[in-house]
Amino acid sequence: MAINSRFAVGVHILALLEIQKEGRLTSELIAGSVNTNPVVVRRIMSMLSKAGLVRTSPGVAGATLARPVHAITLLDVYKAVRDDDNDALFAIHDKPNPACLVGRNIQTALDKSFQQAQTAMEQELGRVTLDSVVFDIVQQDV
Repeated sequence: MAINSRFAVGVHILALLEIQKEGRLTSELIAGSVNTNPVVVRRIMSMLSKAGLVRTSPGVAGATLARPVHAITLLDVYKAVRDDDNDALFAIHDKPNPACLVGRNIQTALDKSFQQAQTAMEQELGRVTLDSVVFDIVQQDV
């Protein structure tokens, strides 16, 4: 699953845990909301748990947020579900043709812009807290 999908599902899971915090949410119930397989939910929940964003327990206990909703940023979620080795925001084909002027120089020409874009995105995600996302979700349904 691509980083953008894992990120969106991770935010979905956390928002659902906050909005439904009085109930018992299992991976099967969460999967129904996300409209995906419970295995996908469990995999992402594991990543969120390792990052200290959720507490999980097997069986009937379900899952809960591990931190206050205002203390979780979208950057926290992004970092939790990111595979640093394979999840660059932008990527260039691994083996462009070195005999071609563009092929041998494209990576260097784009590296700075790609890094600036990554930094800008992470700064914006760091400004948005989960409580503002939850607020927006609830307000849309009023």
